Amino acid sequence: MLETTVAAIRPADETAMAAARELHGRLTKPAGSLGVLEELSVRLAGLAGACPPPLPEPAAVAIFAGDHGVHAQGVSPWPQEVTAQMIGNFLAGGAVVNAFARQAGASVTVVDVGVATPLPAEPVAAPTVLDPAVPRLVVASVRRGTRDLAVTAALTRDEALEAVHTGIRIADELIDAGAGILLTGDMGIGNTTPAATLIAAFTGADPLDATGRGTGVDDPTYAHKVAVVRAALARHNPDPADPLGVLAAVGGLEHAALAGLILGAAARRTPVLLDGVIAVSAALAAAAFAPAAVCAMVAGHRSAEPGATVALRHLGLDPLIDLGLRLGEGTGALLALPVVSGAVRVLHEVATFDSAGVAEK
Repeated sequence: MLETTVAAIRPADETAMAAARELHGRLTKPAGSLGVLEELSVRLAGLAGACPPPLPEPAAVAIFAGDHGVHAQGVSPWPQEVTAQMIGNFLAGGAVVNAFARQAGASVTVVDVGVATPLPAEPVAAPTVLDPAVPRLVVASVRRGTRDLAVTAALTRDEALEAVHTGIRIADELIDAGAGILLTGDMGIGNTTPAATLIAAFTGADPLDATGRGTGVDDPTYAHKVAVVRAALARHNPDPADPLGVLAAVGGLEHAALAGLILGAAARRTPVLLDGVIAVSAALAAAAFAPAAVCAMVAGHRSAEPGATVALRHLGLDPLIDLGLRLGEGTGALLALPVVSGAVRVLHEVATFDSAGVAEK
């Protein structure tokens, strides 16, 4: 599945991008007056191979959840049980991501790809896959949490591949159900440690620059966290030319699944709106599998985690908003969604100078 998905990913369509730029030049506004929105709409036209590109709707958030053996190293003050407890909160509609999803009219799919503790009971199934009113749960657990990356490889290659395949399948399922844009979400206590390790592995950044405070650890814990990342890199020496090997050595199951989601969206020429540091660390893996997958990526926001900026710079992506967020779940991506929709809607609905009878410069 991974090989066929990667083989289906193509570079942006230059003809469609040129048509979008030409259309922008004829719309009733000064050239370039919409700033980065203009280039965003051009990129999305290139992804779709059409001008104007399809409106990015309906939106579907996929929250991948997993736990991490490195939690045993004391890198987070939160107990691991919170991962499963927050899944219950997502399914009950009580988390921040649910509030933002309701505002945006987006559906929420929660995927257990590797939670360590028992989940709450599954709620009544949503009437449809993309029902924005009823969050749904998909159980696709590869194993109950990763191994401790500070001691051994977090996953086997087969386990990492299974998680990637899960992400691809979820992308296909959501797009087949009609989703016009996918949004990344994540949940996993301790997951910023593997994220920082992935970012350092793929970009070559120093662990001090790639590692943040996650849920807000104190100075001693932060220093220990950086040391754990540095030691893991030295122990495993991950090769960025082997993205599956990097994910297996130092990644998490949600990171691998998110990489699969991104690849699946790119193969279907569907935009994927990235959330924070977990998402962009997974995006680095996706880009290592298929460089053209970056064409499908839109950076929703700049996470307060420093590694996110390192990763975005490496991917060549500029975030749409910068609000100092570091919650995860898909919250930053959801807040950026109206910006993406607006950028595309301009090409669909704004009159040209000729059609509106407005004199040009």
